[in-house]
Amino acid sequence: MTVSFLELVKNRVVLLDGGMGTELIRHGLSQGECPESWNVEKSEIVKKIHQNYYDAGSDVVLTNSFGGSEIKLASHGLEEKCYELNYAAASLANEVKPSGKFVAGSMGPTGKFLKPQGEFTEEEFEDAYSTQAKALTEGRVDFLLIETQYDLKEALCALRAARRSSNLPVFVTMTFNRNPRGFFTFMGNSASQCIEELEAKDVPAVGTNCTLDSKDMVDLIKIMRDTTALPLIAQANAGQPVLLSDGNVTYSQNVDDYVSFIPEMIKNGANIIGGCCGTNPDYIKRMAQIIA
Repeated sequence: MTVSFLELVKNRVVLLDGGMGTELIRHGLSQGECPESWNVEKSEIVKKIHQNYYDAGSDVVLTNSFGGSEIKLASHGLEEKCYELNYAAASLANEVKPSGKFVAGSMGPTGKFLKPQGEFTEEEFEDAYSTQAKALTEGRVDFLLIETQYDLKEALCALRAARRSSNLPVFVTMTFNRNPRGFFTFMGNSASQCIEELEAKDVPAVGTNCTLDSKDMVDLIKIMRDTTALPLIAQANAGQPVLLSDGNVTYSQNVDDYVSFIPEMIKNGANIIGGCCGTNPDYIKRMAQIIA
């Protein structure tokens, strides 16, 4: 199954899903609530979100496990449920997965920092990711996607942990800010440095997600393509979040503006595309039409 995913990438542009958090909030997830807890408490809603993305044209959906590492779950007092919540995340996506489609195990950042900036050692990060990778694998995801990483060192911890606990392919996406000197992670890693180090570790597909809108991501993908021949993943935000007077959040980039940059993103070398924060099945449906 996993071999055929990488084969598919060789043959055409592959479509991921859009924002999971955005959809959970739309279905009633409250501020401060643990999204992963819904894999057990409100599983039908999580399944419905996956189903809506498949129906919109996604080839792949990401599990509802972005904050599923033991360290991240500890902020909700749920670290002991790490295996259960991640296994459930994988199982729910698989329950609605159509034939010929895929499920990716999402592994987002811990939200903490390594020493000396933070309190954690690399071993502690690896242990926190290890349980998550094992549970997602045993829940039958097709590959693991370590995503939205703002520190290359943490991404490499997650990669080691995933390989220790799983025999599945592991892909990695970093998140970048744009400044006058180019694109850099929060911890100061350049786009080319991230790509070169991940490629040296034999990661079969790399890329970027979150933070940037689709316009900025067009330029970032070009820089990445100049650095590597690997399959590139691109999942832009729908612009920046905007707080409305009623307390709800909207995003600055509407669907028409967002998708207008997708053809150029593909032309610049993106092989696997999808949406991130602020995107929903409407965005994915439009992207599917462009790919077709």
